[in-house]
Amino acid sequence: MKTEIRLAKPQDAAELLEIYAFYVQETAVSFEYQVPELEEFRSRVEQVLQQYPYLVYLADEKIVGFAYAHKQLERAAYQWNVELSVYVHHNFLRRGIGRALYGALLELLTLQGVRNAYGLVTSPNRSSEKLHKSFGFQLLAIHRRTGYKMGQWHDVSWFEKSLNSHGKEPEALIPVSGLDANRVQFILNQYGNTPIK
Repeated sequence: MKTEIRLAKPQDAAELLEIYAFYVQETAVSFEYQVPELEEFRSRVEQVLQQYPYLVYLADEKIVGFAYAHKQLERAAYQWNVELSVYVHHNFLRRGIGRALYGALLELLTLQGVRNAYGLVTSPNRSSEKLHKSFGFQLLAIHRRTGYKMGQWHDVSWFEKSLNSHGKEPEALIPVSGLDANRVQFILNQYGNTPIK
């Protein structure tokens, strides 16, 4: 099976939304109640790509997973932080795709100058908790019974990882489009050429 990781394109939105819809409709992994309309979802992809990596994992040229970063919080002082999301097609779970996407995503964010990365996990979710811990994330807090979906209240665990040192005067983040293209491609190839299990 030929595998690849690349940056998402707005025209990928329909395939991405097909993966995401499962998590909205069938799980509490996403706290959205309604599957977004295609144009809304495409707009989300475009907005992320203005600043951050939005990665897709392809198996035989079909998208089977995606991961991206976005602002953790809106206030200016938080601009060096990101929140991460990763979704894998439900037929391809536990095959190393999430790990490959997260590895590539974290390396690119480090190059951009991001200081802190946060992962929010609807608990319990042993696979996602294990993924974060394997990359050196620390459990920061558990928000108890903070989201109501599918007939029950859910806890959310916050995981945190520092990616760069915290100097006194941080430089502005480099947009993903401003990173060295060869370096980006090297990272994507490194993680994308890992065979899935």
